[in-house]
Amino acid sequence: MLPKVSILLPCYNADRWIAQAIQSALDQTYSNKEVIVIDDGSTDQSLDIIKSFGDRIYWETQLNQGGNATRNRLLELSTGEWLQYLDADDYLQPHKIERQVQHLLAIPQADLIYSPSIFEYWQPDKTKQEILPIPEPHDPWILLARWYLPQTGSPLWRKQAILEVGRWKRNQPCCQEHELYARLLMAGKQLVYFAEAGSIYRQWSETTVCKHNKPEVFRQRLAIETKIEQFLYQSHQMTIDRLAAISQARFECARLIWQFDRPWACQVISQIKTSNPQFIPLGTAAPEFYRLAYRWLGFTRAEQIAAAKRAVLNCLHRPSPAVISAHF
Repeated sequence: MLPKVSILLPCYNADRWIAQAIQSALDQTYSNKEVIVIDDGSTDQSLDIIKSFGDRIYWETQLNQGGNATRNRLLELSTGEWLQYLDADDYLQPHKIERQVQHLLAIPQADLIYSPSIFEYWQPDKTKQEILPIPEPHDPWILLARWYLPQTGSPLWRKQAILEVGRWKRNQPCCQEHELYARLLMAGKQLVYFAEAGSIYRQWSETTVCKHNKPEVFRQRLAIETKIEQFLYQSHQMTIDRLAAISQARFECARLIWQFDRPWACQVISQIKTSNPQFIPLGTAAPEFYRLAYRWLGFTRAEQIAAAKRAVLNCLHRPSPAVISAHF
């Protein structure tokens, strides 16, 4: 018999989106499923919309407790062997769960199957979608370090695996799935890649923690990088490629932190130099001119040169006063 999948939706003030999320769960072509929704103390019309689905779903409401506390309550209510979490402002393609379960049947040792997400840029007048790729190598430690493991709705999660690592961390303010990924990997759980995207991650608001409190996001991400680095060394699982991924992730954080807290950015670079003295940054975050400056002059001078270059380019592309006046 095919395993049962519990589709679990936490909802807080998402009356614009929750009906589509629930309907996408009910429309899954995979038949052995249940849909459970918890309203986390919404003050809009979310609960009325949830109730309108009647006995096609199981629902509860509670005083506001936050995302991870609600995910843990959904975990308690679930009766499936596998879990599909779905945030209230996201949705699923109809074959998402069926295709992932088919892949799992050939890999019985898997504890989690993850796939690329479809990122939806939503604006009132237009919507654009793109697949967020998960690059090779599909070493989950490297993918976690580089923040390539997908958001909550992409994987199917084995219920027992989450229980064994202590459930969702109740007081984790952001980077919540990444913190859980780290504990799953540290516990030896098997994360398996499946190439087909079937979950839609909608970007529509600037009010989420990840948007309005960027310093906290960087603090949490860097803490996870340190946690996995220490574990990999202690368990004799560190490799050159994994260390390079951690260093690259720290470097990319440092470049962004430099924009609002330069001493902190320099501390992050100092940590890289201590753990990986030979590191030279790569990728789009470090163009060739930047890499040369970083290598020979250091991080601070490289950032100063990059800022000067941006200023020159801005001047070159700025319309002259004559051009500006011609438009008025």
